[in-house]
Amino acid sequence: MFLKRIVLERENISSFNQYPFSIPSIQNLKQIDLQSKVTFFVGENGSGKSTLLEAIADKCEFNTAGGGRNNFYEVDASESALGDYIKLSWLPKVTNGFFLRAESFYSFASHIDTMGTGPYGGKSLHHQSHGEAFFSLFSNRFRGRGIYLLDEPEAALSPSRQLAFLRILHDLVQEDDSQFIIATHSPILLGYPDATILSFDDGEIKEVEYEETDHFQLTKYFLQNRERFLQEILEQD
Repeated sequence: MFLKRIVLERENISSFNQYPFSIPSIQNLKQIDLQSKVTFFVGENGSGKSTLLEAIADKCEFNTAGGGRNNFYEVDASESALGDYIKLSWLPKVTNGFFLRAESFYSFASHIDTMGTGPYGGKSLHHQSHGEAFFSLFSNRFRGRGIYLLDEPEAALSPSRQLAFLRILHDLVQEDDSQFIIATHSPILLGYPDATILSFDDGEIKEVEYEETDHFQLTKYFLQNRERFLQEILEQD
């Protein structure tokens, strides 16, 4: 592991009534001690998980629109409002890595095409399906000792592709000594063994077990009670 701790410099914040400090999980944040090479951020939309992940990317000097330290392009609303207020503790510090934003991946693919540095996987990312392009990125860009920050990578991946991604992640962690922080809604990805899961729900950031996540419980309930579940949802007044 390289990144050991994330600290919110609360003394530098003038007001917790303004975004993003008004988000309950950020408002109550003091520090996070990272315990595993793979850490998952989970929570409902708006709970602050992507906001904190983006701030970490900003502090790592990755492009907050998506990319690494050498990817220079702009996307609207990609600025991190939180990055100036967190402190990262490293041992040792690494500069290799990548920030994946699923929502702005198209812009990253266009940026790669304009750089003229050669296509990923033998052809332009734009000439591949969304899932194929993600896998080209994982296979060609993710390598060596580094920290990889992924915001909802499952957005372009089928369930079988998510399982294949877990194999790539495992190889990078075990063989290349990489570290991952992943914001996700996927119960498949969350099942990676020995990962730390941090929930951003209920106004605080706290570690939870896999079986305690809403993602696991809701998916399990749906699969075991599909007809009853759909009846309850679809017949509501």
